[in-house]
Amino acid sequence: MKFKNIKELVGEAISEKLYINLVEQIKKDFILANIDLEISLKVEPINLIALLHEKIYVLILEKFDKYLNLLYVVDVPEKAFKEIKVTDAVDIAEQVCFLIIKRELQKVRLKEKYR
Repeated sequence: MKFKNIKELVGEAISEKLYINLVEQIKKDFILANIDLEISLKVEPINLIALLHEKIYVLILEKFDKYLNLLYVVDVPEKAFKEIKVTDAVDIAEQVCFLIIKRELQKVRLKEKYR
């Protein structure tokens, strides 16, 4: 899955009619990681991105252990993290948000394929 940015990635989920499944999967993994994430299944894509970006930013700065646990639960590949360009916490949170949504979409696609 090669996407230029997070909006294109979410747009792909919408075009494949997997957006609600994507939101459900994100909610599920945040619950498994024991992280509060108040999110509706009817959340607009731009709001989903903003909410995740903000949550990840706070986790990086204030609850790093929960952040690491979330990455473990979501199962973001270690190789992907090595490719993150280290600039500041806001940019890192944005890049991690992209990786999380990308991985969650992969999970949703696999579940849909083998259903």
